[in-house]
Amino acid sequence: MPAFPPKPATVEDDPHPWSLGKIWALEPGGVPGRLWAGTMPGGLFRSDDAGQSWSLNEALWFMPERRQWAGVAGGEQPGIHSVLVDPRNPSDVRIGVSTAGIWASTDTGASWALVNRGMYAEYMPPERRDDPIVQDIHRLARCARHPGIIWCQHHNGIFRSEDAGATWGEVTAIRPSKFGFTVAAHPRDPDTAWFVPAVKDEQRIPVDGKLVVARTKDGGRSFDVLCDGLPQRHAYDLVWRHGLAVDDNGECLALGSTSGGLWTSDNGGDSWTMAEARLPPIAAVRFGH
Repeated sequence: MPAFPPKPATVEDDPHPWSLGKIWALEPGGVPGRLWAGTMPGGLFRSDDAGQSWSLNEALWFMPERRQWAGVAGGEQPGIHSVLVDPRNPSDVRIGVSTAGIWASTDTGASWALVNRGMYAEYMPPERRDDPIVQDIHRLARCARHPGIIWCQHHNGIFRSEDAGATWGEVTAIRPSKFGFTVAAHPRDPDTAWFVPAVKDEQRIPVDGKLVVARTKDGGRSFDVLCDGLPQRHAYDLVWRHGLAVDDNGECLALGSTSGGLWTSDNGGDSWTMAEARLPPIAAVRFGH
């Protein structure tokens, strides 16, 4: 189990605790036995023996900028929820932090740089609107065959990068809402991705009580609103960051909600089938290999 070292007396003014709250991301590292784990508070851990032992990424943890990281709504501390490893180069890692932007390493975590230029935070004062470190990243997803293409569901919109996260452009055609928590990227088609829109902030429920999935097939220029088989009346199913997944073929999807709904699609989201029973709140869905 990942564990933080004892907190030194020299860093008593650190605003974040040195103890594990929860593991928020667990991803393969691109080489046999390697795993990355993102936690709340914002720690990043690596295992090279398939999870038998873990080491804290000290370059990120001891970085002075980490003290500027902010907590998330519903959680007291910042958290690392997305870890993207370039399939061409396991030393190239991107992480998404809520709330602290997107950080990149090209040397297996020995050094880090803030890379989310082009995003904006409409919840901040105007003078800090474009500050990369205040961007609330909800979820990142990358196209496996075209790793330079990364999609981001941000707190106040959707963004797309064509240069592995160095720069970002906003996607404005999303319907029926630009707010949401999750995104899934097609593993082969760089122009296809799926989102689950919702009403933001105070309510956080599907727009108009209708659970839908928004899919783009043209890089975000237009979206289809997919609802066949999803509840269209009195739906209160919020989908968390890890509640949407696509398989390695890009055809089968799974969708799980905070209200215990579980739906699957075998045709790219055109239609959905619900499991026979409601489950407890679903935090994550994933396809096995």
